[in-house]
This record gives sequence, structure tokens and C-alpha cells, in this order.
Amino acid sequence: MNAVVAWLEHRQIGLYLVAIVAAGVIGLAAPGAYHLEGAIEPVLALLLFATFLGVPFAAIGKSLRDGRFLAAVGVLNFVVVPLVAYGLSRFVADEQALLFGVLLVLLTPCIDYVIVFAGLAGGASERLLAAAPLLMLAQILLLPLYLLLFIGPEGVAVVEIGPFARAFLLLIVVPLTAAALVQALARRHRSGVVIERTMLGLMVPLMIATLFTVVASQAGAVGDSLGQLLVLVPIYAGFLVVMAALGIGAGRIFRLDAPATRALVFSGATRNSLVVLPLALALPASLSLAPVVVVTQTLVELIGMVIFVRLIPRLIPRPRRQIEPKAA
Repeated sequence: MNAVVAWLEHRQIGLYLVAIVAAGVIGLAAPGAYHLEGAIEPVLALLLFATFLGVPFAAIGKSLRDGRFLAAVGVLNFVVVPLVAYGLSRFVADEQALLFGVLLVLLTPCIDYVIVFAGLAGGASERLLAAAPLLMLAQILLLPLYLLLFIGPEGVAVVEIGPFARAFLLLIVVPLTAAALVQALARRHRSGVVIERTMLGLMVPLMIATLFTVVASQAGAVGDSLGQLLVLVPIYAGFLVVMAALGIGAGRIFRLDAPATRALVFSGATRNSLVVLPLALALPASLSLAPVVVVTQTLVELIGMVIFVRLIPRLIPRPRRQIEPKAA
């Protein structure tokens, strides 16, 4: 078992790329692949449950007192990102559905699999976990304001809190509570230890399952509107590049260490597409293309995250410890 887990972890990046490509092919070739959409939330919830199990809850409590990191995450996501999102959205300002979809997804910071990808890159995942509830609450409050500023009153009228609250409950509260209970059980009974080890050993397969489910279920919708969506690819790719640079800069300004800066970069670059997708699906017919705009961002971002896992640790290396001479 340990050998299998080690093999998967050593080859995880390549396996993620294979999963994305295979899912894209199946999603385009199989007409019924969109039915996998119903499996996105359960698979993602399992992935986050395994992720939360790997984070000591004592570390989460400490991170909540880390005002500097929380301030950096807040400024990057709710001051810097809106400016970048507004600038990039000007390329589709003449298409109402494209404009609404781009702003909807770029203005909402990720609260779920960003924790996984940041952890894979050596980022401070426990700090992102502590920040997740605050990020969720802030985006619920600020999204209508930004849409009012960037689109007008019609942008605010279609925003509903329901999908956000449901996603917060299913993807954060439930997995987090379950992980806390299992960690408490593991301190008293071997059964808790077995659950912990099993779920942590399933991290790579669960990530593969999540990537496959998301891409396969949405590839067909993207393929059907590919001509209209091609303009979005450079916008979303440009967002990743710009936010990587700005995230590194923000880490320096706030004097964060390497793990915290890596986590900050991932927080600024990843968006809450899986949470806002139900919101986009509930939009009126005049904005029927908006859900596919959101899905396109998901596909671009997933590929970008696979690259980020390898690239960000090189851009933000841990400082070398000075080696002291041994005493004679």
C-alpha cells in the first residue's frame, strides 16, 4: 500500500495531465458525459475531507491569528483582483453574456481545491484553510457591489446568495467538521488512525477523480460554443500570469515567508468557479452563455494549476539555512 501511494505521489503531476486530457476527449465524444456534473460536489467534498485531515487543527487556530497573511489575502483578492478583472473584461465588454460570466468567476476567490494545489506546491495550506470562511463571507458581500460598479444595476439583480451558502455548507463546513471528528477519534482509537491514513493515501486518486469529473462533465458544453469562447482563453491565461506576478509582489510587500507567499499566489490566481457555476446556471435566457464562460475558466485554470504546482516553488524558493560549522 505504501509503495503504491509513493508511486502515485511521485508521478502525480503527469497523472493529473493525463486525467485532464482523457476527460476532455471523453467529454467531447460521449453525449451523456454532462451527467457527471452531479458528481462534482461529492468528489470535491471527499477531496477536501482528505485535505482537511492532513492539516492539524491547532495550526488552523494559529493561522486565524495571523493578521498579516489574512490582510494580504484580503487586499490581493478584493482590491487587486477586481482591478485586474475589470481590465481584462474590457476585451469582451461588447458581449453581455461573456462580460457577466468573466466578472462573475474572476471576482470570486477559490475556497476549495486551492488548498490542495497550494499544499502540493509547498504552500501554507493551513493558512488558506483558516482564511476560507472569511473569503467566502467577503465575496458574498462584495460580489454584488463589484457587479454594480462594473455592469450596473442589472448585474446585481440576478445575484442569489443561495448557491454560495449551499457550497459553503457542503464543501467547507461538512468536510471540515468530519475531519475534526476523525482527528479527535484518532487520538483515542485506532479506527480514527486507519481512516486518516486511508484518506491521506487516497489524495492523488481523489484529485484525479475531481479533475476528470469536472473536465468530462463540462467539455461538451465548451465544445458546442467553442467559436465564441476562444477569446476567453488568453484572458484567463493572462489572469493567471498577472496574478502570479502580483501575488509574489504582495508577499514581499507584506513580508511573508515562502510557504505563505506560495499560498497567497494560489489564492489570488484560483477562482471559485465550481461555486459560482450553479449561480450562472440560474441566470436568465439572455445570459445563457454565462455558465459556459465560467466552465471555460475552470478548464484553463486546472491546466494552469498543474503548471503552478511545479513553477511556483521555483519562483518562490525556500531560503537556504545557513550551515553553522561544527564545534571542534
